[in-house]
Formats: sequence, structure tokens, C-alpha cells
Amino acid sequence: MGVVVDPAVPPEIAGLLRANGPLLARIRAGWVPPAALPVPVRRRNSSSVALLAVTPLVIALMAVLLESPAAPAGFLLLGGFVFVVLVKIASISEVPEDDRSHERALYEKARLHDGRYLIPHDFDEEAAAVLRRAQLAIGAVLRSHVNAEGLLDGARNAIMLPEQEWEIARLLAKLSALRTEHREMLARGLAPEAAAVARPLQSALDSSEAAVVARVEALERYAGHVAEAERAYHARDQIEELRASLPRYEELLAESGAGTMAVAEIERLAEDADTVERTLRRSVTSAHEAFRYLEG
Repeated sequence: MGVVVDPAVPPEIAGLLRANGPLLARIRAGWVPPAALPVPVRRRNSSSVALLAVTPLVIALMAVLLESPAAPAGFLLLGGFVFVVLVKIASISEVPEDDRSHERALYEKARLHDGRYLIPHDFDEEAAAVLRRAQLAIGAVLRSHVNAEGLLDGARNAIMLPEQEWEIARLLAKLSALRTEHREMLARGLAPEAAAVARPLQSALDSSEAAVVARVEALERYAGHVAEAERAYHARDQIEELRASLPRYEELLAESGAGTMAVAEIERLAEDADTVERTLRRSVTSAHEAFRYLEG
């Protein structure tokens, strides 16, 4: 289970958020990345090249000065050069510029879209398990061949199922937060009067969880109908391949004089193809009905 993003967030930003779950967790915990370097500072590499270029000249000049009566000037030049090198080293950023820019960009996007994405830390163990069930069901539908081939309503699936995932995740995150608070309160111990008030709160949590689970179960039923249609879809393709080769088998049987022995089997294959076709249509119809229930 990764980062869940509101489908209303632009796709490029949603992709950035989903790809950076660990950094989002650090940002949520209060971490602030260093600011991006200003443009003039980013061109500091040119000064490094210049420093490298003059180094041999400085060394040669120092050697001449140190061998001459002007040795103090040589030591002064050496000290000044070392100072410049040390300043240059100290000015080098500890964070690579690309990393700094990426982290800062993510930080700004995370702040801008706060409340429109959820990270694994937002879910307790029970909620995470329920969300995984929903994601598995949604993934099974969206990756199916019957959806890709247009036997289902692919456009509506592409819009509605991510919306279902976000709504389920949003509710589970709220449930997790309230459930954690409630458990911590109970762990501290309650007076009898407070315990009487807390019991309806626990019932509210249980009822909310049951409602969310019911949504997930509806998704799972839909995915089950799609899986049945998927099996029938593949079986139909396989049977069509077999039917395409029937003339060759019939020719072989006729030439070998064994035609009467296999006529029934050949006829049964044709009947199987019709049965699978009806199963596929029935499965797709059931999937459409389950989808309408989700919309309900």
C-alpha cells in the first residue's frame, strides 16, 4: 500500500506524490528540506574551473618566490591561496543541487495539496488491511482484458474506481485517527461515568467501520464478476483457436476412416464454444449490475 491521492489532483503532481512516500512521511513529521539554491550560486562551478586553471601558475610563482629574497611574499601568497581553497570547499553544498531542488519541489507540492493525499502512516493496522482489499479489487478490474477490450464500461471504471479508492482511504484515515485516540483514552483508564459516555463512541466507530467494509465488499463482488468474465473471455479465445483447426482434424479423420468415432466430440466442442459465449455475456451483464450497485 503506497500513497493514495485524490483523483482531482493533476496527474503529474499525483505521480510525484505517489513516487515519494518516504519523503512525504518525513515532511508530515515536520522535516523541512533546505531551500533551492538561487541561480547565481548554482553557476559556482565556473569558479571551480578557474581555480583549477590558475593553480599551476600559483604554485610555480610560489616556488620562485620561496627561492628568492622575496620568500615572505611567497609565504603570504601560499597562505592566501590556501584560504581561497578552504573558502571554496566550505561553500560547496552538502546536498546535491538536483536533490535539493527535487526535495524542495516535493515539499511545496505537498504543502499545496495537503489533505489531498494519504500516506501509510495515516492508517492503523485494521484500516490498512481494509484499504489493501479495496486496492486489490480495483486493480483486478482495471487490469482485466475485458475492461481493456471495452466489454465493461472502461471510461466509467477509470473515473469511478479511483474515486472509490480515495473515498474509502479518506474514511479509513479518519477512522484510524479517532480509533487511536479512543484506544489511548481507554488505556489511561476511565471513571464509570466517563465509560458510559465512551461506549456510544465505540459503537459509532464500529458502525463506521462496518459501512466502509460494506463498500469494499461491494468492490470485491464487482471484481469477482469481472474475474468470471475474464475466465470466460480467455476460454472463448482458446476454444475459437481450437474451432479454427477443426477442418484439419476432420480431414485427417476422413482420410483415416475414423470419422464416425469423433463426430460426437467435435459437435461437443462447438456446443462448448456456444456455452462459453453465453457465460461471457452473462458474466459481463452481472459485472454491469454490480457496477450500478457501486454507483447507488
